[in-house]
Amino acid sequence: MRGTFLTRKDGKNSIIKKRILSLCINNGEYSISDLSREINTSVPTVTKLIGELMSDGFMIDLGKQGTSGGRRPSIYGLNPNAGYFVGADFRQSHAAIAVTDFKGNEVFFKDNISFVMESTEEAFHKISSSIKKLFAETGLDWDKVLACGVSFAGRVNPETGYSYTYSPDGDRPINKILEDDLGVPVHVENDSRAMTYGEYLKGVVEKERNVIFVNISWGLGMGMVLDGKLFYGKSGFSGEIGHFPLLENDVICRCGKVGCFETGASGSALHRMVMERLKGGKASSLSAKYKSGAKLTLDDIFEAIKEEDILAIEVLEEIAATLGRGIAGLINVFNPELVVIGGKLAVGGDYLMLPVRSTVKKLAQNIVNQDTTIKFSALGKRAAPIGDCMLSRSRILGVL
Repeated sequence: MRGTFLTRKDGKNSIIKKRILSLCINNGEYSISDLSREINTSVPTVTKLIGELMSDGFMIDLGKQGTSGGRRPSIYGLNPNAGYFVGADFRQSHAAIAVTDFKGNEVFFKDNISFVMESTEEAFHKISSSIKKLFAETGLDWDKVLACGVSFAGRVNPETGYSYTYSPDGDRPINKILEDDLGVPVHVENDSRAMTYGEYLKGVVEKERNVIFVNISWGLGMGMVLDGKLFYGKSGFSGEIGHFPLLENDVICRCGKVGCFETGASGSALHRMVMERLKGGKASSLSAKYKSGAKLTLDDIFEAIKEEDILAIEVLEEIAATLGRGIAGLINVFNPELVVIGGKLAVGGDYLMLPVRSTVKKLAQNIVNQDTTIKFSALGKRAAPIGDCMLSRSRILGVL
């Protein structure tokens, strides 16, 4: 792998080089004197290390910066062509992949890739093959890939490399299986946290440092950036908001408990509630398909919402009100600057957002609620794979 200092966790110069790259990622371009002050290192040492980073292709000289007087300093920044990061998000029946350059610019994205996720080592070898095959479509050189990030739904511990939703037989962590196949460092992550990090660095987040991302898809997940840092909790399992015991609806959750938040605010809840009402004889544009015995999917419900079907919209608004109740609680507890709503149900647009905001306004404490803005994801389907790219970059630079 090019730039072997990226894989070293020790060595003073390696640490300083990673610090320089991290500063450029977060704040843009620097002069040598500004970098020297920022990292409290002598100008000669910074000059030497930047020279090495330029020789290795990680930084470039961007020329002289204009000043009001005196000598104009040279400005240095990241070289977008230093290498690539691959991000892949795998769900139960489909996948999405993205490739970014060293600066984090998207150079490739593809979604709705058919894939059957299973808890076998063979399935993870297929993940490796799929990543390599899709990357080949870019026409880029795999030898320039610096790291790969892969996300899954459910409980994932990025430190150990294990997924507790999809765990192959044997003792090998899934990131090691993928690393052996791909020949680059691989980092695994929970899908909601990957989406959170994607939005934080490349999406709707601007200068906010306390952000909650709510992923409302078939299930309900959450990611948090607190004081500018992605929050994991002790065992890497934070964000399981879907299984917060919020409701008294006697609905059994897929986790086996009763009254979990996601039984009233998720794609699975939307599907269940629409089916219950169709069964009860409620009129809908979905009635004919339901009565025919054909399988009614979540996408069918989304299409009905798009066509302004009253039943589908009413159920979505109920889902949104329940979601707003939970978000109001989160705002009261965490006092975030921004709450981002993403995932499949975000296609509901105002039918989702307006009831959420109305419920939050009613239930959240005013003194806290006035600090918080609620927005939809800017990246949409790109959020998780772009987040995987950004996470893999941050991890090899040691900033997570």
